[in-house]
Amino acid sequence: MARMLRLFAYLWALPNTLLGCLFILPSWWRGGGIRWQQGALEVHGGLASWFLERVCRAEAMTLGHVILGRSAVSLDFCRAHEQVHVRQYCLWGPFFLPAYGLSSLWAWCRGRHPYFDNWFERQAYAKSR
Repeated sequence: MARMLRLFAYLWALPNTLLGCLFILPSWWRGGGIRWQQGALEVHGGLASWFLERVCRAEAMTLGHVILGRSAVSLDFCRAHEQVHVRQYCLWGPFFLPAYGLSSLWAWCRGRHPYFDNWFERQAYAKSR
């Protein structure tokens, strides 16, 4: 039963995981690294690093079961937080990204910070302490 639930969670998050997979080869070709940690594929360096530095201005980011990091050190530092997001993807599946965006918009409309007051981020920070 546990295997079936795990398989369902991977399939439910698959559309978002595929977005993360787009970073694998370009990151690796540019000298980055790839490793499997706690049920997620971690990708760092190369395109992942460029995207996080220039587009997201973040140390790490999760897309389904793929965690992007600027470096291996960034991934080590952010792993607990990003693993909470992996579990959120398992629950929300293809609805995670729209729900995340709406949560940021809701916070911003209320005069709050779109990242730090986002429900998903607040949960990730609380559970990763």
